Amino acid sequence: MYPEKFEDLIISLRRLPGVGQKTAERYAYAIMGWDENIQKGLQEALKGLKDIHNCPVCGNMTDQKICSICEDENRDSSLICVVQNTKDLAAIEQIQTYNGLYHVLNGLINIKKGILPDHLNIQGLEDRLTDQTKEIILALDPSIEGETTSLYIEKLLKDKVKVTRLAYGIPVGGQLDYADPRTLTKAMEGRR
Repeated sequence: MYPEKFEDLIISLRRLPGVGQKTAERYAYAIMGWDENIQKGLQEALKGLKDIHNCPVCGNMTDQKICSICEDENRDSSLICVVQNTKDLAAIEQIQTYNGLYHVLNGLINIKKGILPDHLNIQGLEDRLTDQTKEIILALDPSIEGETTSLYIEKLLKDKVKVTRLAYGIPVGGQLDYADPRTLTKAMEGRR
């Protein structure tokens, strides 16, 4: 029905989460209607993704050797906030009340899916602990997997450093990246 290259664009757009056939077609038509410079900007942005990798220190996304958060000397290096993924890190950064460092696990323990502690970036967290580390803040989803992962990390580190969790405000079964900034602020302030 459509030219082959247009079909290829639709197929590529359908790979995005929540995008079905009709939405992919609308997006493809919208992109076709863009000025050539805007289309080239999108092409360059997509090509630039190859330069993005995980920070070797915390696991955050970066296009530099080390991410900007780890490089920032004004951040409180005595605090490390542990998150499931970079989306959760971005959600906490948006509230602009936390000024410590982060550690990205890249997942949660899920026995049913075969995701065990050694599949996550937990050893990297242990390796980061120094005499200056005062607190590990577990900012994981309040789901069964998040609780399992939190309990595992808490047990692993409790004799080495103070381990706290986010407080009220995040519903059980909810996801951090969908929480509004005020809820995240309250959860961060009321951690235990």
